[in-house]
Amino acid sequence: MRLQIVKSKNASSLYVVKSVFENKKRTSKVVEKLGTLADLTLIHNDPISWANNYVEELNRKEQENKRSVLVKYNQSKQIEKNAPASFNGGYLFLQQLYHQLGLHRISKEISNNYKFTFDLDSILSRLIYGRILFPSSKLNTYQEAKSLLEQPNFELHQVYRALEVIAKETDFIQSELYKNSLSISKRNDRILYYDCTNYYFEIEQEDGLKQYGYGKDHKPNPIVEMGLFMDGDGIPLAFNIHSGNTNEQTTLRPLEEKILNDFKLSKFIVCTDAGLSSTDNRKFNNIKERAFITTQSVKKLKRHLKEWALNPNGWSCANSSLTYDIRLLDKDKDTYESHMNTTFYKERWIKEDGLEQKLIVTFSLKYRDYQRQIRNRQLERALKLIESRPSDIKKKKQNDYKRFITSTSVTPDGEIAENVIYDIDNETIIKEEMFDGFYAVCTNLEDDAPAIAKVNHRRWEIEECFRIMKSEFKARPVYLSRDDRIKAHFTTCFLALTLYRFLEKRLGEAFTSHEIISGLRDMNFYAVTGEGFIPTYTRTDFTDALHDAFGFRTDYQIVSNKSFKNIFKQTKK
Repeated sequence: MRLQIVKSKNASSLYVVKSVFENKKRTSKVVEKLGTLADLTLIHNDPISWANNYVEELNRKEQENKRSVLVKYNQSKQIEKNAPASFNGGYLFLQQLYHQLGLHRISKEISNNYKFTFDLDSILSRLIYGRILFPSSKLNTYQEAKSLLEQPNFELHQVYRALEVIAKETDFIQSELYKNSLSISKRNDRILYYDCTNYYFEIEQEDGLKQYGYGKDHKPNPIVEMGLFMDGDGIPLAFNIHSGNTNEQTTLRPLEEKILNDFKLSKFIVCTDAGLSSTDNRKFNNIKERAFITTQSVKKLKRHLKEWALNPNGWSCANSSLTYDIRLLDKDKDTYESHMNTTFYKERWIKEDGLEQKLIVTFSLKYRDYQRQIRNRQLERALKLIESRPSDIKKKKQNDYKRFITSTSVTPDGEIAENVIYDIDNETIIKEEMFDGFYAVCTNLEDDAPAIAKVNHRRWEIEECFRIMKSEFKARPVYLSRDDRIKAHFTTCFLALTLYRFLEKRLGEAFTSHEIISGLRDMNFYAVTGEGFIPTYTRTDFTDALHDAFGFRTDYQIVSNKSFKNIFKQTKK
């Protein structure tokens, strides 16, 4: 800032002005009018000297970010056309993680192997930030990237070209990301969780990866299948994409072999659900220094094992040498309440199909009561359907409440009835109640049952990973048609999820996914030309924790352009 004296016919006026850039052109902006020379002479003996000292003080305060900023607005002046004034700064925290994980170096290394001229680092970073902040199509992501504080330096057609490169290099990106992550956080890669999920397309014609297959949401659309490995702390490790008609049991081994080869991991425990626990997969993880923990359906156990599992006698619990009869847990209110949060277990070694493994069965009153509560709600729906809309009773699915409805089309005398009679199937209810509260896993580990159960319990986090990608990141439906672009799409989703998980850990897991993601999306700033940016978001415990964790602040009444330049530099270290 400097002092400027403007002389007119009647007076000389003193102004504080500063040089600013508008539309890439240098211009001067009035910061403050100090008054006319005649008026200031009445107050100060040497108004010029006083004014120079005042400007020096303003410059000093600006250097220390303590200057009060005066902003003038004119009620009769229209805002500039097509000139954005609001920008998002929530991406800055993601940007710091992006650079700490070395994704910019990965992009540079890939770029060196190709002859393209576009900035892959800039495109990849914006695709990742956009997936978290404004998940949408690639076209809209390109447009929304202009709402970030730092403007993109690429064109839309270059985004689609970059997708082709990202698809080709997805294995390299994943393995390098894992190696880089070890420098900022210790990875719990001794325990790996694996699961699969499906993503549907808004099309009807099968093609390439897009094939009809089984989907939990039962949508009549082609799907692709994602297999995902997550480490013991809930951070994604590796993924792969398969066609929608692929048997999910066959997807585990190829991706695990990639981890063995590319990630140089050899000693770990693979934890899966029952749908992925084929004998071949168990045997594959029963060699060298690998192990497995997989859920086991009690209903599908052989008869003698099922009888042993459901026997009410011989149950143990952690930190106790006693054995329990679980039938006695309901004998009185005090006993019931004192054991509500206790998990009982029994275990034995079994040998099937040439594989020796330990079968662990657990029982929990809380889990039993939860299952009964769910069933009672389903029974209420079944009764209501019988009474009000019997014509809607159709084919019953495995977990459909309609499975509790039985139909009778003959009379007790064996004659054909005029109308079908519907009723509740009590026999089905009794059969299901037998298994309430029971849960089983198989493993080749010799650890005690409570330790195995504790490891298996964290499988819910991989389900949460899929939920975040589908709901918060809107990874589905997929609108891309080419297989390479589909792979690139899910690569950016995987990278976005990884950044999000590291952000969650940095915050001490003190906030929900909705609080974190919506908080980042709301961190907007209003641009004040020549001065800086005014935060328009609400300061909360979340924003305080965010600034404390990442070592910079954007929650001052106004953040100067110089301060933001320092922040940009800091987040790219």
